[in-house]
Amino acid sequence: MVAAYRGRASAAPDAICDDPWALRLAGAEGEALSRRWDRHSPSMELWMALRTRYLDDCVTRALERGVRQVVILGAGLDTRAARLGRDGVRFFEVDQPASQADKRERLSSFEAYPLESATFVPCDFERDDFVALLQAAGLDRSAPSCFIWEGVIYYLLEAAARSTLERLASEFDPRSLLVFDYLNSKMATSSPRLRQEDRAMQGIIEELGEPMQFGIDDPTPLMAECGYRFLRTVSFDELALEYTGTYARDRFFRFQAVGLASAGEDLSLW
Repeated sequence: MVAAYRGRASAAPDAICDDPWALRLAGAEGEALSRRWDRHSPSMELWMALRTRYLDDCVTRALERGVRQVVILGAGLDTRAARLGRDGVRFFEVDQPASQADKRERLSSFEAYPLESATFVPCDFERDDFVALLQAAGLDRSAPSCFIWEGVIYYLLEAAARSTLERLASEFDPRSLLVFDYLNSKMATSSPRLRQEDRAMQGIIEELGEPMQFGIDDPTPLMAECGYRFLRTVSFDELALEYTGTYARDRFFRFQAVGLASAGEDLSLW
């Protein structure tokens, strides 16, 4: 579904993001899910376009400032390695083995897709040590990395989310950047104050077998407790204003935001 939204947004006349492979990766099932979601959240395509573009821009800025390692945690059908790769930069895609096998099968029919652009790191996050697997795959923990954690944290239990945040802060070069998106607790925990449209979206997610479990209202105390020294957050409205020059109250998509964090004291990179 997410890939379908990226693809739809990329094909729009006034495209904010650019992912030429997304719609084919999504397939008919992904596009059907996105159309079903539209009925409850007509702003979702815009949000996915904004999130994709902003995270792409974060990766590009990191590469321009000398970072040579990009790690996509829970990569799914991500295509940044193919879209944003450049000489001397390594992209690592960490995901469940079955998900990676499915993605590679889908990509095998794409003549122009550079499969070699990413190093695939199969990882069962409940059983495997993702840090050890990344190092074994060739990631240099003594050099800064850009970590992209997109569309993942709110599906985890709080303990698992905290553990991952702590390890990213303490076991890699502190100059590294983490970019992640998060939901507020009202949306993640089925608050009785939710609008009917939001409750309907939750129902679709739960039907797909991956219910949301962890919400963050103020990420500052969480990130401080997990070892970070730098945090910036950006909202849906702020991204819409930046990339489209518009603000519209009736978009009603204000439960999700993006955070940038670093554990280092030298924040000149960011």
